[in-house]
Amino acid sequence: MSAAAISPNLFEAARLGDPHAIASLLETAQPDIRRYARATCRSSADAEDATQEALWILFRHIGTIRSLLAFSAWLFSVVRRECLRLARRAGLVPAVDESEAEAALLLRPEADLRLDVAAAFEALPPHYRDVALMRDVKEMTIDEIAAALGATRQTVKARLHRARAFMREYLTR
Repeated sequence: MSAAAISPNLFEAARLGDPHAIASLLETAQPDIRRYARATCRSSADAEDATQEALWILFRHIGTIRSLLAFSAWLFSVVRRECLRLARRAGLVPAVDESEAEAALLLRPEADLRLDVAAAFEALPPHYRDVALMRDVKEMTIDEIAAALGATRQTVKARLHRARAFMREYLTR
């Protein structure tokens, strides 16, 4: 889905709970969701189920999406997860343990992995994103981050732990 197809005003109104904007966003997103589901799922029935589930998840969670730029990546990851869930339920794909999923990350082309990591950072809530960027990108110490944010060491450590867990889940699903 192209974020250009959705105006920033429509997205923001939907994110803030305007029922008309949400309906318009769902209507605008549906064809792209369906097209992606047909390309990703194993059958047309699963594609329809994944489309409906993705629309339902979008309806319930539109308020948690922080930016229009992260919207497409988030939405397509929902569809991909739904297709995978349906395939697992049908017994066509074995369940993957976390260590295998993390090992599969290392096999991805570097350019794809960089884009996925950037999307994972963008999908984080701001208070987790800030801590993760300071620690993992800027390589600041826990004490430096705590001082910069005016938070305790324990708060910084907890946010960093949660940010990394969210990113791991985002990247392995």
